[in-house]
Amino acid sequence: MLKKIRVGVSLLLFILITFYFLDFVELIPNDSLNWLPRIQFVPALLAGHLIVLIVLILLTVLFGRVYCSSICPMGIYQDIITWFSKRTAKKKKRHKFSQAKNILRWSVLALTVVGAVSGFTIILGLLDPYSAYGRIVANIFRPAYMGGNNLLEYIFTSFGNYTFYRTDIFINSVFALSVSVLTFLIIGFMAWKHGRTYCNTICPVGTVLGFLSRFSLFKIRIDESKCNGCGSCEMKCKASCINSKEHVIDYSRCVNCFNCLESCNKKALSFTPKVGRTAKTENIVKPVDSGKRLFLKATFTAPLLLVQDKTDSLVGEKSYARKTPIAPPGAISIKHLSNHCTSCHLCISKCPSRVLKPALMEYGLGGIMQPTMYFEKGFCNFDCTICSEVCPNEAIKPLTKDEKHLTQGGYVVFNEDICVVHTDGTNCGACAEHCPTQAVTMIPYENGLTIPHINPEICVGCGGCEFICPVRPYRAIHVEGHTVQKQAKPFEESEKFEEKIDSFGF
Repeated sequence: MLKKIRVGVSLLLFILITFYFLDFVELIPNDSLNWLPRIQFVPALLAGHLIVLIVLILLTVLFGRVYCSSICPMGIYQDIITWFSKRTAKKKKRHKFSQAKNILRWSVLALTVVGAVSGFTIILGLLDPYSAYGRIVANIFRPAYMGGNNLLEYIFTSFGNYTFYRTDIFINSVFALSVSVLTFLIIGFMAWKHGRTYCNTICPVGTVLGFLSRFSLFKIRIDESKCNGCGSCEMKCKASCINSKEHVIDYSRCVNCFNCLESCNKKALSFTPKVGRTAKTENIVKPVDSGKRLFLKATFTAPLLLVQDKTDSLVGEKSYARKTPIAPPGAISIKHLSNHCTSCHLCISKCPSRVLKPALMEYGLGGIMQPTMYFEKGFCNFDCTICSEVCPNEAIKPLTKDEKHLTQGGYVVFNEDICVVHTDGTNCGACAEHCPTQAVTMIPYENGLTIPHINPEICVGCGGCEFICPVRPYRAIHVEGHTVQKQAKPFEESEKFEEKIDSFGF
């Protein structure tokens, strides 16, 4: 019964969080499922959601690694791979007990904490199970899902049914895709061969919760008076933590899958609190002191990466390379984003304008794969606050529409030398038409032409002007980022350029 409940809850949460990443048409409103990423351990820790953390810790202290078993999507992904491996194997697959690799576990955890405390969150982002799974869905499953949508659109349209519509499929980042594929294959291979090896050897969340689960109230216990040492429980244990010969269980690695309970014909296993001397199961894990010392030293490590402010103007150059990347509105600063973002790519998946893409080296080595704004495929909608609504880490702080209207993530820069008004002697004005704040307006130039005039103080860095500019390969107008986001000056109607008209134009 316990296994059936665990499987049901696990599959439900797994399907919902996977679909939350895949849902590009918002079949389910974002605010209906945004709690799913927020109940993940690392996002709750970075966002300072104490209630979530307390609940997860209490669950672990009471019932063991419930989070790893049913809430963490990467853990459920491994269970699915293990399930398939057992059913496709030519001979019956059996697990066997293996000793815990404590030095490796504690060393990886210590390295992760060192990176997180130092602002070098790339390590945490790579190893956090939720973020790793999020990248897999965003970069591998989502394009496949959109391809399926386009196939259905073609089939339905051919019959005169327009339920589906075609959408563009593109790769946000070759590097992010490569990392996602490697993560998918490596963790999948480990699960295929050995079950929950990643959870109990590499995953920093698994190490922390494994330590707490040693003291949990409810545990799977072996009644030696009933056990005949057949080893069926050990063969079913995908965490390889049951030593049937010694009648002991490594509780730091047990993920409460309950496979062992159903495998025992003698009913020698039970999930119960400790009562008297009836349960003689003991913990065989002895954490290595050197690993603990390394973990404790993490908090005294100096920052590994510093982000410097670069806001030089590029006006007058014939080409430009953005000196400072543009962080999503609500990120507060590049430093804040780097310290809190674990690159789960949920904001990238949910961005309706597709202006968010994974960074390569724009933020430096520590900010690889974190979201940055580019305007090749669109511009940031003036009223859109989706990225700030869905971010579980609060790397992008929640914004209201009014706050978004005055959040300046970057400022407009105009290069008159390559503007078509200057080079071709023709009217354009596309940039001014697409500016929601009138930071770009048209003023008289020569020969009856008008040319863009910029007011960076009221610009919010939405990229509308940059996206629509027809000049190629280098746009005549673009947005330069701020290392610390500023508040834009409210636009006053009196500031708008007024052209005098002596008579009707017809």
